[in-house]
Amino acid sequence: MQFSFPLCLAPMVGLSHVVLRKIVYDYLPQDQQTIWPTEMLNSRRVPQEKLGFTAETLLHEGERNLVPQILGNDKEMIQLTIRKMINEWGDINTVSGIDINMGCPVQKALRHNYGVALMGDLNYAAQVVEFAATASNKPVSVKLRAVGSDKSVPELIHFVKTLRDAGAQWITLHPRTAEQKRRGQADWNQITELKKALDIPIIGNGDIQTADDVFSMLEQTGCDLVMSGRGLAARPWMMWQVAYRKGLTTDVPPMTEYEEGAEYGKMLLKFIHLSRHYFCEKLGHKPDYAFRKIQFFVRTTHVWLEWGHPLTSEVNRSQTFEEMIERVEKFFSQPHRMVPYTELRQ
Repeated sequence: MQFSFPLCLAPMVGLSHVVLRKIVYDYLPQDQQTIWPTEMLNSRRVPQEKLGFTAETLLHEGERNLVPQILGNDKEMIQLTIRKMINEWGDINTVSGIDINMGCPVQKALRHNYGVALMGDLNYAAQVVEFAATASNKPVSVKLRAVGSDKSVPELIHFVKTLRDAGAQWITLHPRTAEQKRRGQADWNQITELKKALDIPIIGNGDIQTADDVFSMLEQTGCDLVMSGRGLAARPWMMWQVAYRKGLTTDVPPMTEYEEGAEYGKMLLKFIHLSRHYFCEKLGHKPDYAFRKIQFFVRTTHVWLEWGHPLTSEVNRSQTFEEMIERVEKFFSQPHRMVPYTELRQ
């Protein structure tokens, strides 16, 4: 696992695509490295696709340390997917690892016995890790959900040790149960106990909405790397804030709530321009496709803006890129406050 920076973006369906990765990447100091998980890639589909011709597999120029996240449970499909990605993406530095998703709680994954369903069958889960580990020389990681209570932590540790013995070289734990999804409070104690018990890197995930949370998780749990999903999507300059606090840059990032509100506006305009570039110009999709990506992003992240709901209406009403840009510029011509925390994570 190649990283020198303590924060990375989480794999999120419909969000961790090339546009968001590029935006977050541009806030990271150039001499720093972290890992870049993709959206979930279905191993039943990838072998039939041409990489770089779908939104889920398109990369930005010079992308490095990519960690494709694989959803699946079939040996042949998993291995075909991994070998295809390594061969077609070519450059040895493009892919730095493979991640097996055992944390997805959506019903479609449960029906096919992958995602979080794999956590219910230890032997099968270990087999899936072994399938991936024998497909290439890239390190394999596993992203997991939490167990139900502190009394079950020994069971979680046993589960993870079995995955390690099957070939997992690092673990990401999102300590919420599948039933919680994004609600309630993440149990960071499970990350702490897992880190104490394991001799492989542990990535902590859950309730990372601000730069303060990054440092709190590192201090409280001892984890090797912090992962943030919607919080980092809404506040990608969190990379900049963390770098500033660590003395990795002298450029002062947005710090006040109104400075962050203004930065959100600048970031959203960039998101719109990059969506047109990658989804329309690169992939050849009609504008409606890019509009849906932009609308989903705003619907997910606007909850960190104090009065963000009208922004979704402005974006949704736009018929062209030019109109959308004009509406966003007008919206942010007035000061907007960005709140540190929200319980309304979409």
